[in-house]
Amino acid sequence: MIIKRGTVLSHVGATQWGVGKVVEVNSLKATIQFSDGIIRKIASTHYATLQPADPAGFVAIPDNVATVKKVRVTVKKEKKVKQPVV
Repeated sequence: MIIKRGTVLSHVGATQWGVGKVVEVNSLKATIQFSDGIIRKIASTHYATLQPADPAGFVAIPDNVATVKKVRVTVKKEKKVKQPVV
């Protein structure tokens, strides 16, 4: 999938975000405004988690509604627990 400004897409691991529209893209990341009102930056290494979406599914947030500009998405890894030596 080619990621460019104006592309409408969704994130396969976060369907609760809704449909997003690419507002900016560079060689390292894409800035995407999702229908939940949050603008997220997705690293180019994670573009495989994005898939094309129906443009009619994108709901633009009105200008008079405050949006969260920067959200960093991280996934916590489980901690390994050492087994006691008996």
